[in-house]
Amino acid sequence: MKDPNLLYIIAASIVLLLAVLVIVLWLRTSQLARQMRALRQNMDTEKQASSQTQILRAEVSELRTALANMSNRIGQIQQRTEEVAQQQDTIREADPQARIYSRAVKMIELGAPMEEVMSECELPRAEAELLFSLHQKN
Repeated sequence: MKDPNLLYIIAASIVLLLAVLVIVLWLRTSQLARQMRALRQNMDTEKQASSQTQILRAEVSELRTALANMSNRIGQIQQRTEEVAQQQDTIREADPQARIYSRAVKMIELGAPMEEVMSECELPRAEAELLFSLHQKN
C-alpha cells in the first residue's frame, strides 16, 4: 500500500469530497440567509401593519367620540329650536296685531283676494299690498 499514486488519488478524492461538502454547505447557508432575510422583512411588514392598525383604531375612536359629541350638540340645537318656535308662537298669540298679520298671510297663501284680506283683517291697502307682494304665490 505504499503506492504513491493511490495515496494521491485518495487525497484528491478527500479534497474533492471536502470541496463538494463545502459547496453544499455554502449553498445551504445562502438559502438559510435568504429565508432569514425574508422572515425579517415579513416581521417588519407585520410590525408596520400592526402600527398602522393601531393608528387607524385610534382615529376611528376619535371619530366615534366626535360623532357622539356632534349628535349631542344637534340634539341640543333641536331642543333649543323647538323652544324658540314655542316662544314665537306664544308671542304671536299674545300680540293681537301679530295674529292679524298671521291670519292675513294665511289668507293670501290660500288665494284670497286683496279686498277680502283688507276687510277681514282690517288692514289698510298699503299694508295689504305689502303682504301680497311678500307672500303671494307666483
